[in-house]
Amino acid sequence: MKQVLVETSARHIHLSREAVDVLFGEGYQLTNKKELSQPGQFACAEKLLVVGPKGTLKASILGPTRNASQVEISLTDARSIGVVAPIRESGDIKGSGACKLVNPDTGAELELTEGVIAAKRHIHLTPEAAEAMGVSDKEIVSVKINSERTAILGDVVVRVSPSFAPAMHIDTDEANAACAFGVCYGEIVK
Repeated sequence: MKQVLVETSARHIHLSREAVDVLFGEGYQLTNKKELSQPGQFACAEKLLVVGPKGTLKASILGPTRNASQVEISLTDARSIGVVAPIRESGDIKGSGACKLVNPDTGAELELTEGVIAAKRHIHLTPEAAEAMGVSDKEIVSVKINSERTAILGDVVVRVSPSFAPAMHIDTDEANAACAFGVCYGEIVK
């Protein structure tokens, strides 16, 4: 059976070095609050406000810094604050939604002209795990989640790298729809 751990990826923000300097001060280092399942990734103690024309959300920052700033929210979040969040793979932000980021402690602000997305469902796999499961990098698969509300999620992109730990990431809307709470596994079906 081709089973993979399913994790819920709640709304979060990835910041560039330049964005950290604007929002927290020149040379500021984000505080590692908790290691995440993907090696080298961590949740930061700092949070920011994501401001759209209709409302505001508080979101966690994930480290380390990236080449470009990116806000990952659910489609429900996007509608609630009135921003556009196209479904994209992480890093694919060209022409995506805009918002303002605000540091709630200092009032520092940063306008993002693009960078707001709803993350496309995806599976992180090592090359060994991908081979064992019979899938390859960038392959599109479906995943059956067995829960109180069994669901088959299609259009799941497989991402393969030796720096990954095997896990599927879905957003809060998808997790709620499939009752994918706590420790949950999905089965890759083609």
